Amino acid sequence: MATTRHDASGSRFTVIAAIGANGAIAVVKFIAAFFTGSSSMLSEGVHSLVDTANEALLLLGINRSRRLPDKRHPFGYGVELYFWSFVVAMLIFALGSGVSIYEGILAFGAGHEVESPIVAFVVLAAAFVFEGISWTVAYREFNATRGGRSFFQHFRAHKDPAVFIVLMEDSAACVGVLIAAASLALSLWTGDTRYDAAGSIAIGIVLGVTAYVLAYETKDLLIGEAANPELSAGIRRMLQDHPDVEAVNELRTVHLGPHEILAVVSLDFGSGIPSEQVEATVSNLERQIRTRFPDVRRVYIEAQDHKDHLALAEQAVMVESAPGEA
Repeated sequence: MATTRHDASGSRFTVIAAIGANGAIAVVKFIAAFFTGSSSMLSEGVHSLVDTANEALLLLGINRSRRLPDKRHPFGYGVELYFWSFVVAMLIFALGSGVSIYEGILAFGAGHEVESPIVAFVVLAAAFVFEGISWTVAYREFNATRGGRSFFQHFRAHKDPAVFIVLMEDSAACVGVLIAAASLALSLWTGDTRYDAAGSIAIGIVLGVTAYVLAYETKDLLIGEAANPELSAGIRRMLQDHPDVEAVNELRTVHLGPHEILAVVSLDFGSGIPSEQVEATVSNLERQIRTRFPDVRRVYIEAQDHKDHLALAEQAVMVESAPGEA
């Protein structure tokens, strides 16, 4: 059965929906922060503004990653999405988390009176609804390719950073809204505005943790991550089942983009097979792999005797383990 490629337009729609929601929410939160003087509300405004800017960068990365290969970048620009995703993770940490914690620390010592609390709670309720809508769009897109994996397994295996970044940002935003509401309520109930300041610091910590998780995941994609084990196993089975293939010496894959995989294969063909038949088999296998696994855009197959492959692999290991020369 052919493995269908999930259309990349879904991630683009997810990002655009998030930009619209967070942009509107940021404006409303800043207005509410101005009228209420709430530190946690101001942090929430900064949070939504950073999210909007980040999603704009993700949209830029999606558009630039679709450029066609050229002489300077013969494998295309798919990895550029991973670069902008890593930049987004850094911005969440530096701007979202840093500004929120800094604002909370300043407000903790200064003390301030929260005015018009009803306005703040109405804005937070509306923000939670819109953030929830954006989260639902991102979760549906994320869940579309989940299969039988658990949420966390799929998060680790997912190769489209635009989708899981929006999902994580919206999750952090929903948690942040709840923290802001709770800290504001405690300030009003006790008369101690330090709870509001503590809420700002807590929001910053949530954003910091989110930034770390996203940076860790996108870092692996940026430096080159293999395709999912299920896909590699499927390719290997296809190769092993071919009557002309005596052994699969090596199969290596790497993601050049969310839906663009490079596969490099070394095969030992049966002895006595004429070179013309080997060439025809290689061409046939490349077509079969790309047809069954549409995300595999480029396939390179070399014919190599299994014993020679083992000898060269052993030699490579010895060279890598040898001490470097001064």
